[in-house]
Amino acid sequence: MSPDIKTRVKELEEELIALRRDFHMHPELGLEEHRTAGIVETYLENLGLEVSRMCGTGVIGILKGGQPGKTLMLRADIDALPIDEMTDHEFKSLNPGVMHACGHDGHTSMMMIAAKILTEYRASLKGTIKFVFQPNEENACAADMVKEGVLQNPSVDAVVGTHLMTSIPTGNVSADDGPVMAESNVFKLTLTGKGGHTAMPDESIDPIVTAANIIQQIQTIQAREISSHKPTAIVFGSIKAGTIANIIPETVELEGTIRCLYDSRKEPGETLCEKFERIIKHVCAANRTEYELEYTFINPPVVNDPDVTAVVRETAAQVVEGTDKKVVPYVTMIGEDFGEFTQDVPGTFFFVGVGNKEKKTDFPHHHPRFDIDEDGLAIGVEMHVTSAINYLNGQMRNDLG
Repeated sequence: MSPDIKTRVKELEEELIALRRDFHMHPELGLEEHRTAGIVETYLENLGLEVSRMCGTGVIGILKGGQPGKTLMLRADIDALPIDEMTDHEFKSLNPGVMHACGHDGHTSMMMIAAKILTEYRASLKGTIKFVFQPNEENACAADMVKEGVLQNPSVDAVVGTHLMTSIPTGNVSADDGPVMAESNVFKLTLTGKGGHTAMPDESIDPIVTAANIIQQIQTIQAREISSHKPTAIVFGSIKAGTIANIIPETVELEGTIRCLYDSRKEPGETLCEKFERIIKHVCAANRTEYELEYTFINPPVVNDPDVTAVVRETAAQVVEGTDKKVVPYVTMIGEDFGEFTQDVPGTFFFVGVGNKEKKTDFPHHHPRFDIDEDGLAIGVEMHVTSAINYLNGQMRNDLG
């Protein structure tokens, strides 16, 4: 009888953590992940997988099981963020201004170890696993991978991904169907009035007043124009105007994000973008102000397929069974380009908790003190391995013997 998955993961935990810390020390920004991609590529080749590149630094490994069946794609993201790390770890970033502040170092290492375990038992697999190490997730490279054919050759039947979350206690797992992460849009609005002296405001057209009116009026979109059953968040994150107290500026620049747990482009009637611009247009007209709006769609929502999610949720219950961990509900307004994959094939995106206040791993994602509780990594590996087997082999098993 072969050792069960939990035991095998435990045997490889030291390697798992070593990989994560190495990637953490050498973070690379999107499409610049040359060192990371090289390590992953060599690792998969040494496992005997069919390895190829996509989108420059993306790495794909194909594992063909011993019996015919479906193709499951497992995805991990590999890029870091332009942040100066403020932790005191001996393995903190060696690249100034670049940091793994979102857990992608953990995602990469977890899937490498999962690939090793699944490869050891390829004879038991009914079908094919496509391991996809995606670059530049922070800038929505998933859409580019889809265009380059990541869901083809072989054709993917389902896709599964994960994210480590510091907002979930270490080891707890979430696998809900339906929308779990938000559609994300970014806007930049430039308002142009007529500058002048604050002592003579009647001789100017004050864009700051226009900006204040727009910010307030925009809030009526989610409060009065969209059902409360459709979560929507419109947030202004940056306002730039003026240079000194006694000058009315010529322009104001506002930037922010619009997020929702549905595909706003498919809504009947006005789209979210059109509602947004309608209010801007009329407020500007009322205040004699010109405007220029740049509106960028970043990624669709992540909507988990009920059938694939059922397999992953049952797997989660199996993984935490007999422990003090739980399967918990979790939905976030954070965006994730994993939704590009599930636009075309059924899939699910599950979460693994790595939050531990005592270990100071409770800082939010993209924070300079962000860190993960490494005790959660093994659970992520076990989820990958067991979910893949349960999906391909069509039965709940914690044993590959």
